[in-house]
Amino acid sequence: MNFKTYILLTLILVSITASAQRILTPEEAFTLTLEHNYGIKIINNDVKVAENNAAILNSGYLPTLSGAAGANFNLDNTEAQFSNGETTTLNGAESSRYDASVTLNYLLFDGLGRQYNYQTLKETYNLTQLEARETIENVVLQLFAVYYSLANISENKASLEQTINISKDRLLRSEYQFEYGQNTKLDVLNAEVDINNDSINLINTKQNLINTKRDLNVILGNKMESDFEVKTDFDFLLQLNKTDLLEKTKANNISLLQANKNIQLSEIGIKARKSQYLPSLGLNGSYGWNKNNNNAASFVSESTNTGLSGGLNLSWNLFDGGATITQVKNSKLTLENQELQKEQLLLDIDRNFNNAWDNYQNKLSIYHVQEGNIRTAQNNFERTEEKFKLGQTTSIEFRQAQLNLRNAELSRNQAKFDAKLAELDVLQISGELLNIAL
Repeated sequence: MNFKTYILLTLILVSITASAQRILTPEEAFTLTLEHNYGIKIINNDVKVAENNAAILNSGYLPTLSGAAGANFNLDNTEAQFSNGETTTLNGAESSRYDASVTLNYLLFDGLGRQYNYQTLKETYNLTQLEARETIENVVLQLFAVYYSLANISENKASLEQTINISKDRLLRSEYQFEYGQNTKLDVLNAEVDINNDSINLINTKQNLINTKRDLNVILGNKMESDFEVKTDFDFLLQLNKTDLLEKTKANNISLLQANKNIQLSEIGIKARKSQYLPSLGLNGSYGWNKNNNNAASFVSESTNTGLSGGLNLSWNLFDGGATITQVKNSKLTLENQELQKEQLLLDIDRNFNNAWDNYQNKLSIYHVQEGNIRTAQNNFERTEEKFKLGQTTSIEFRQAQLNLRNAELSRNQAKFDAKLAELDVLQISGELLNIAL
C-alpha cells in the first residue's frame, strides 16, 4: 500500500468516525445546562427557601395554638388538726392532680411592623430571584464561552490537519525529486522537519480539544457520556440595534434591577423601624381542665374544674433610650447611600454598554478583514503551489505560503470566536442574554 492510498484510507476513517460522533448544538447545550448545572441547581434551591420564607405561614399573621398536659402523684405523711380539736394522722396518704389546657395567642396590632416584615420577606424573595437570574446568566455566558472556544479549537484542528497533509505531500514530492536528482537531500530533511513541527502543533491542539470538552461537560453537569462534537458554524445577530439595546439595558440590566430592589427593601426597613414607636395589642385565650384527687386529710376528696379564660394585653415602649431613633436615622442614611450607588451604577452601565458595543463592532470588523485575508492567502498558496510543482519556486517559499495560509485560517477562527464572545457581552449587559436564541 503506497503512501497516497494510506492517506486516503485514513481520511475516510476519520470521516466515518466524525460522522458517528454526536453533534451537540448550542440549543441543546443551553437546555442541558439549565437542567443539570450544579450552580443553577443550588441557586434554584435558594429561591425555594426564599419562597417558603415569604409564605403566609412565616408571616406572623396567623395565631399560635399550643397544648399542655400534666400529671402529679404525691405520697405524704400528714398530721391534720381540725377546728373541733380532733387530730388525724395519715401515713402514706395518696393524692394526685391531672390537668390539660389549650392556649391561643394572637397579635392584633404591632404598629404595622408585622406588615412591613411580611413585605420585606416578599421583596427578599424577588431579590433572590434576581440573584438566581444573575447566576444563570453567568453560567450561560461561561457555557457559550467554552462552547465557542471548543468550536474554535475544532476549526483549528481541521486547519492543522490540512497543513500536515500538505506537508506530507511536499515530503513525498521532495523524495521523488531527490530520487530523480532534481533536488538535494536538504529539501527532504527540511520537509521532514516541517512535518514534525506540524505534528507537534496538531498533537497539542488535540489535547487542548479534549481538555476543553471536559470543561464543557462539567458545565453541562457531566451529561455528555460519549465523545461529541460542536457546531463550528454560527451566525451573528447583526440585526441588533444599539439604541434599542441601550433602552433595554436601563430597564433589564440585572445589576440595576438588584439595586432598585435593595432600595425598595431599605424603604420598607425604615417603615418597619418607625413602627416601633407604636403600641402593640395582643389577644390570648385558653381552655383548661384539671382534676384533683386529695388525701383523707382534705375537706374535698375529689374536684374537677373546666373553663375558658381570655384577655387582652397592651404594651407600649414609650422610650427605649433612643435606640429606635438611632436605627431610623441610620436606615435613612443607608437608603441615601444606596440611591447614590444606583446613580454611580447607571454611569458604569452606560459606559460598559458603549464599550461592549464598540468592542463588538470592532471584533466584527476584524473578522470580516480576516475573511478577506483568507481569500488572499488561499490564492497566494495556490499560485505558489503551482510554481512549486513546476520547479519555479523553492521549498522554502512554498513553506512560507503554506504557513501564511495556516496562520490566516487560525487568525480568522480566533476573530470569529472573539466576535461571538463580544456579542454575548453586549447581550448580558442589556439583560437580553436569556431572551435571544444563540
